[in-house]
Amino acid sequence: MAASSRKVIITCAVTGSIHTPTMSPHLPLTPDEIAEQSVAAAEAGAAIIHLHARDPIDGRPTPDPDVFMRFLPRIKQQCDAVVNITTGGGQGMSVAERIAAALHAKPEMASLNMGSINFGLYPMLNRYPDFKHDWERPFLEGSRDAIFRNTFADIERILKDLGEGCGTRFEFECYDVGHLYNLAHFLDRGLVKPPLFVQTIFGILGGIGPDQENVMHMRRIANKLFGADYQWSILAAGRHQMPFCTFAATMGANVRVGLEDSLYLGKGELAPSNAAQVAKIRRILEELSLEVATPSEAREMLKLKGGDQVAF
Repeated sequence: MAASSRKVIITCAVTGSIHTPTMSPHLPLTPDEIAEQSVAAAEAGAAIIHLHARDPIDGRPTPDPDVFMRFLPRIKQQCDAVVNITTGGGQGMSVAERIAAALHAKPEMASLNMGSINFGLYPMLNRYPDFKHDWERPFLEGSRDAIFRNTFADIERILKDLGEGCGTRFEFECYDVGHLYNLAHFLDRGLVKPPLFVQTIFGILGGIGPDQENVMHMRRIANKLFGADYQWSILAAGRHQMPFCTFAATMGANVRVGLEDSLYLGKGELAPSNAAQVAKIRRILEELSLEVATPSEAREMLKLKGGDQVAF
């Protein structure tokens, strides 16, 4: 089972590469917006800030390290949150492109998808008759015939180059039960070291569905595979975000919110910011008599190298 501490780590995924500019005026796209919303989320209670980058002109996902470096130093200077840089990137990016920013910045944490999956965004086309930018519609449609690739060789490369090479630890993103077994495989080989930060993900088309039975099943399998050597976290897409985080928190989970995962604060109500989602889940956790972890406590729980050991 997960470590005994009941300090709950809140991760905030600030912008991601799923939602497009048309979908919400509050989605941060420019480096200024990403920095400002990241700092505000940290002030609201997020111990970890999970980051992608966007083209400042049209908001499309970009792997460009130069864009990341326009907001990473500002976040570090203005708050103490753990910075977690994506290695998932966005649709159509090569592995080299996806890890370029993290290799440049050498963060305390990076995300790592634990397998190749279908990742269907195309159902969102039905919700928007028009789009602000020409790239949005083909981007969403392209997910119908696209596979997010992370082969065993890809994962080995990221673990070696970023983990071993930069001292970065990982948010192991598990979209289905098989991903937990993939992670156990790398643990058995000694390529990852506990404590593991296991992010179980529900509600992405192509991954495990948003059913509470699945949450309990993923928890049981993770306990079986990792014993006391992991910290469990959960995220759920769209309208499932807050209910699933609340449910899992009562079972011992850490939680992840943010506009990458859901654009809404409540039914039919667009979240005005990432900080609003963080503040809401924090209120829920505290009403459940759960204590929210500070960045320093999260660093200790996850055995991170410290903010003074990064390259930004």
